[in-house]
Amino acid sequence: IQARRDRVFDLTIKSNAVAIVTDGSAVLGLGNIGPHAALPVMEGKSLLFREFGGVDAFPLCVVAHSPEEIVSLCKAIAPTFGGINLEDIAAPTCFEVQSRLRAELQIPVFHDDQDGTAAVVLGALTNALRVVRKDVRNIKVVISGAGAAGTACARMLLSAGAKSIIVCDTAGAIYNGRKKNMNSAKQWLASHTNATGFKGSLAAALAEADFLLGVSGPDILPARALKKMARKPIVFALANPVPEVPPEQAMRYAAVFATGRSDYPNQINNVLIFPGLFRGLLDCRARQVNDRIVKAAARALARVLKRSELRPDYIVPSVFDRRVAPAVAEAVATAAVASGLARAHLPRA
Repeated sequence: IQARRDRVFDLTIKSNAVAIVTDGSAVLGLGNIGPHAALPVMEGKSLLFREFGGVDAFPLCVVAHSPEEIVSLCKAIAPTFGGINLEDIAAPTCFEVQSRLRAELQIPVFHDDQDGTAAVVLGALTNALRVVRKDVRNIKVVISGAGAAGTACARMLLSAGAKSIIVCDTAGAIYNGRKKNMNSAKQWLASHTNATGFKGSLAAALAEADFLLGVSGPDILPARALKKMARKPIVFALANPVPEVPPEQAMRYAAVFATGRSDYPNQINNVLIFPGLFRGLLDCRARQVNDRIVKAAARALARVLKRSELRPDYIVPSVFDRRVAPAVAEAVATAAVASGLARAHLPRA
């Protein structure tokens, strides 16, 4: 290994090992509960990695008070791992950490709350648009939430061809020139979305919208607000455990409705992406993960369901569908090779 460093993948655990790194500052549905309380959540995620992707994932819940501390930790442990999954780190810290690590490490660094959410949302939306017979390039998108998930989803939808996107936070629409409650990520959103300069509330933004994506908080909208949306609206209310809008009422207005919960149809869950994505990255010994790879994962997820299978209450496979992870892994490995980011040219048998 000293003479030829890449042999570390052949001779150690590195080829199948992923670190799940969190400071516990934004744990799903629980908020800033700290690294100790985050540990059982990360242990659960490790089990999902193993069950669905055959990946050995290790929870590393750390006491960290700055982006620099998380970056330093990840750089120090990188020799042991074939990839790093950043998890439940609050914005804007998560943006800086991922950006720096991707620039400084030669293993893939993936923040699941950003790109994992964006990939599963794009995959589900692709099929939802097929159900309602609309084109992503022609729809009006409203996103509730400008944290890690909301920002990444906006970037992904722009990359997929969406042209009309308004992102809202607790202060309303984000627009160029807004001063209140801004950070670097929101400044990026202000420059790349909301071309008309809309300055109103989330409810007002919904006028003639085709797609509402909620990645924010519980019960922030009454279901009647959805009446303002365009014909055959799509609503993904993904706040957990309580969605942004009451599901039973929202289903009266939405042509396609999805949540992050397992007790309603169309569960939008990151487990549909991250086990297969890391399986593919590890199999080709990827040096990095990029937007092309994440979009390949989203497209593979959408293709698991045949067009003839699609219906309003079935736009994504079940999280227990064993076709998903292999399909995502193959697409990811192929995209990594095509991007010039793979050390190995073919996935392992």
